[in-house]
Amino acid sequence: MKTTYIFAFATLFLISCGDKKQPSLEEIIASKNLQEIRLKKADLDKKLQQTSEQVKLLIEAIDQLDTLKRTPLVTAFSVKNEVFTHFLEIQGNVKTKQNVLIYPEMPGILREVLVKEGQKVTKGQILAKIDDGGMAQQVAQLEATTALAKTTFERQKRLWAQKIGSEIQYLQAETQYTAQKNTLEQLKKQLDKATIRAPFTGVIDAVIKDQGIVVSPGPGAEIFRIVNLSNMFIEADIPETYITEVTKGKKVSVYFPVLNKTIATNVRQTGNFINPTNRTFKIEVSVPNVNKEIKPNLTAKLKINDYTNTNAILIPQSIISENAAGEQYVYVVKEVKNNIGTAKQVVIKTGKTQDDVIEILEGIHAGDLLINAGARSVKDNQEVKISL
Repeated sequence: MKTTYIFAFATLFLISCGDKKQPSLEEIIASKNLQEIRLKKADLDKKLQQTSEQVKLLIEAIDQLDTLKRTPLVTAFSVKNEVFTHFLEIQGNVKTKQNVLIYPEMPGILREVLVKEGQKVTKGQILAKIDDGGMAQQVAQLEATTALAKTTFERQKRLWAQKIGSEIQYLQAETQYTAQKNTLEQLKKQLDKATIRAPFTGVIDAVIKDQGIVVSPGPGAEIFRIVNLSNMFIEADIPETYITEVTKGKKVSVYFPVLNKTIATNVRQTGNFINPTNRTFKIEVSVPNVNKEIKPNLTAKLKINDYTNTNAILIPQSIISENAAGEQYVYVVKEVKNNIGTAKQVVIKTGKTQDDVIEILEGIHAGDLLINAGARSVKDNQEVKISL
């Protein structure tokens, strides 16, 4: 605006000071006399400089006398103490310790499959049977001979108590019975491997082998997958810098993006080992799963309450600026009268951030009037008008 005034006054001055007796500018240029052209330019430069200085004086006078000059319009808010809850945001995966593949313990033909996929089963329930190859008959025969050996031993024992018969007969009967009994127990344990039972209460997630297939112990021989969705948890890696903040019992907000569902829970266990590769420790977070919607390996976003300040000062991050020295600052309005005040630059020290707010540790106090909208357009000690 000042430049416009200068050029306007300069133009008027040059027009008013034109000397008709002197040759015109066009005539001087047409004469092609270099000396005269330079003299004319020097004369005009001098007059322009004088006019510019006069215009500046006029502008300064206008600024002093103009009572309607424009004052920057800003918005401001009064700072107050608030409760500040900070959350560490991290990703984790849903897991369950009861998610296992069931393998056969003996070779043979899968004679019966007694469950279907999706079926609920209880701990110890029979899931399938493997052909025992006649082992059941052997157990039956051995049970009969063991019963006879027991009868013989008990009879010899009674006779020996009456001093009838020899000690060697008694010891032979005892040894034969003991050997028969141990052999029977071992054979029963082996026969029991032909019956596949549920290791815990859960749901049959997959039936991998069909009835009639020959199975045997070893890799790739799994028959069922059984899962218990009641005892679920989320496992996550936490940076070691949070080892004192993220502890057992801390509140956690868990969001499942796929389900668009959020649940409130807590940390049930923290690890005691720092992984030297990524400097993290593991935590387990309980997962209530009443409706059985949450599945193993589901991705979850965790917000863990790692810090709380019940008497914090919070301000929007957008109003903070930084000076050449790297210091952060904001503007506080002082000496307010009739919604007119003075903007004062205040250097601050900040703490933790959450969403779009930041904690102020030093520089701002409760009750201070802080410039919000317009904070980046004002200057230190500038007069401002607060918008109501």
